[in-house]
Amino acid sequence: MPAFRFLGQTLNNYRRRTVDELRELVFRGGVVALVAAVVLWFAIFLYVAFYYTYMPSISHVRAVHLQFKSCEASKGICSFPSAHVRLTRKQQLLMIGQQYKMYLDLEMPESPANQKLGMFMVCIRLQDKDGQLVDNSCRSAMLHYRSYLLHMLSTLIFSPMMVFGNKEEKQNIVLELLADFEEDQNHPVTDIYVEIQSRHVELYSATLHIHAHFTGIRYFMFHWPMLSAAVGITSNLFFIVLVCMLSWWHLRRPNENEGEFLYSAARDDDELRLNPKRKNAVTLRGEHDDSSSEETSLLDDSSNTNGEGVDVLPTQAVGGRQFITELLYSQQFK
Repeated sequence: MPAFRFLGQTLNNYRRRTVDELRELVFRGGVVALVAAVVLWFAIFLYVAFYYTYMPSISHVRAVHLQFKSCEASKGICSFPSAHVRLTRKQQLLMIGQQYKMYLDLEMPESPANQKLGMFMVCIRLQDKDGQLVDNSCRSAMLHYRSYLLHMLSTLIFSPMMVFGNKEEKQNIVLELLADFEEDQNHPVTDIYVEIQSRHVELYSATLHIHAHFTGIRYFMFHWPMLSAAVGITSNLFFIVLVCMLSWWHLRRPNENEGEFLYSAARDDDELRLNPKRKNAVTLRGEHDDSSSEETSLLDDSSNTNGEGVDVLPTQAVGGRQFITELLYSQQFK
């Protein structure tokens, strides 16, 4: 039946249109999701690259191997214990403009010699690859004092662990040799010399620690990494989207010269389209004047020759003149 046929065609057209719209919607959604994912990963990549470029290593640890000259006639050492620590050979280890603190960790036994030693000096010298002195410093140190009673009590309490080797009678003395040290770009530090100015000191080991002292943005990025990452990635997304929108608007905006050219071309087309009509109007107007003059002469002749058509011919002439005038106006304004 025609009604069912019409209904079936309508349903098929609606289904085909719905499928096409769904495909177009899925395609557009996929393109938008792909572009958003690319922009997001690009923003994350920019933040990660900035983080590893702007943030230096938090610390550098170097072992200090002390050396001295042994005495030939008697036991003990006959020179100050000293060590040479090589930070790097050619490349620069510390970041320019970053402040660093250098610590020396001394592991010293609570021996009678160290307890009787008292205070002693520890000096450090920083040199570049050419041997030029960059910075130096000296600090005093000594074991922490503990009374005889406290020493006996701690020995009795920790004696089981001392027996099994889990604890020793020693102290770790940490000295801050340099505070707020900044690397010189022209003379980067490559070698460090450590010297303990005492011939009676007894040591287990020594370790040099170089810690970066963060301030400002570096402090915020190091102590609050998740918040700084969120702020940095969001800022990158904002600037990337802003640049893309400005670029798209600049590309889609018509050029001023192109707009003037299009305007002049359209104006020339309008003039070419209107000129023939004006010419035709002028021609018809001239013919109308000639015909009106001829009609006027004919009317005069007829009025002179025949007096019966005096009332009829002027009326016909006026009607023909009005018809020609309306025709000219209609052709002119088409």
